[in-house]
Amino acid sequence: MAVPMTTVSTQRFSSQLLANLLKSRNETNIKRIIMLTPNRTLTYITDGRKTSSDFGLFFDIDGVITRGKMLLPHSKTAFKLLVDDCKKFKIPTIFVTNAGNSMRQSKANHLSQLLDIQIDADQVIMSHSPLRMFRQLLDKHMLVSGQGPTEEIAKFVGFSKVTTLEQFRHCFPKLDTNDYKRRKAAPCALEEFFPKIEGIVLFGEPVSWETSLQIIIDVLISDGRPSKALPYIPYPHLPILACNMDFVWMAEAPMPRFGHGCFMTCLETLYKKLTNNTLQYTAKLGKPSEITYHYAEHVLQTIALKMKKPPVKTMYCIGDNPATDIYGANLFNRRIQRLTDKRRKQPFIYELGKDSSSSSFSSSEQKKTSLDCLENDLNIYDMLSRDEPSISNVILDKCESILVCTGVFDKTRAKIRTEEHVMDESMCHPTFATVHNVQEAVQAVLERERML
Repeated sequence: MAVPMTTVSTQRFSSQLLANLLKSRNETNIKRIIMLTPNRTLTYITDGRKTSSDFGLFFDIDGVITRGKMLLPHSKTAFKLLVDDCKKFKIPTIFVTNAGNSMRQSKANHLSQLLDIQIDADQVIMSHSPLRMFRQLLDKHMLVSGQGPTEEIAKFVGFSKVTTLEQFRHCFPKLDTNDYKRRKAAPCALEEFFPKIEGIVLFGEPVSWETSLQIIIDVLISDGRPSKALPYIPYPHLPILACNMDFVWMAEAPMPRFGHGCFMTCLETLYKKLTNNTLQYTAKLGKPSEITYHYAEHVLQTIALKMKKPPVKTMYCIGDNPATDIYGANLFNRRIQRLTDKRRKQPFIYELGKDSSSSSFSSSEQKKTSLDCLENDLNIYDMLSRDEPSISNVILDKCESILVCTGVFDKTRAKIRTEEHVMDESMCHPTFATVHNVQEAVQAVLERERML
């Protein structure tokens, strides 16, 4: 519905006229009038509706917009509220998924087709997108696990030397004995000369879990050279970067499906049983990791800059999984609220050697010089801002979370435990609203921001 506007010719006017105008407006609009009329000259005032936005939208995909390959009801209607007549976004918007089995462009094309709007690859953040920040590992020989074009994805984010688990299995046929049909008696001639694996990237759940678990553990306990056994168990082990911690996710089935978090739990349990050591991740990426939300904020601020919008001060995160989408957004918001105004203007150091739930920031003077893969520090804002230095000091005022009931969370279905990393159950409750679907979520945000 159109919002009425009062227009007053630009002129000098009396204090009584200004007082009469202020009586008919709310407090927010009074501030806008005073700001626009420091010399008591008024051009126009608006009744209730904002003329520009200082907020951005962060959408999960599976369980919010889609279920598997199926577009959820209300999704198209929701996004019609966010685009103009040319089907371009009016508000800075990003799509953040824990999926890691495709390229950003492919995901953007798929969403564009489903929603019948223009979505750019720059608006899409996959669970592996922040990997490009790990510059100290990009030139290492990495073993990559997952589905889809894993080699292409790894090279796209910056890794120069990549071997997929399938390629590795062919080079070391004796390691894969779970499937009788694939057993080979003769060893590969290249085994002894195969370059050492220097790190592992887990993009997502593989197809053959038993093969992947066996080979990854072989690589870890052989220090990257599984052609022969070592007289000791190397520890700390090789660096591991894990993307997507979702224990479960929603597809077309009525109940949640196993996610990469389940595979990671299997890997951790087997490694502990075999070595009596705890598997250590160099970093866990994807929601609810705070590093993903920092990266998402940077992308959102960059989009706002390109749209010639003001810096984003409030990021609304819309998701279906309380233990990843909501928990991660609330952790990030707590981090924001704990920062003083002075520290918000300084670069931060993110400690990658710790889990995201216990990670901390410190001042730039505390940055270590060591590039030890298990205990190195990453200056996020230095790395994220190397191409856009003008937004390096822009920090959100708050991050709001909104829970929809079309995915993992469903009041009508028996509750199952979905994550082990949740340390505080209260952080799994949305700060803004619980709504039925994505359309209600968008409407609630626009109403609060006075854009409807």
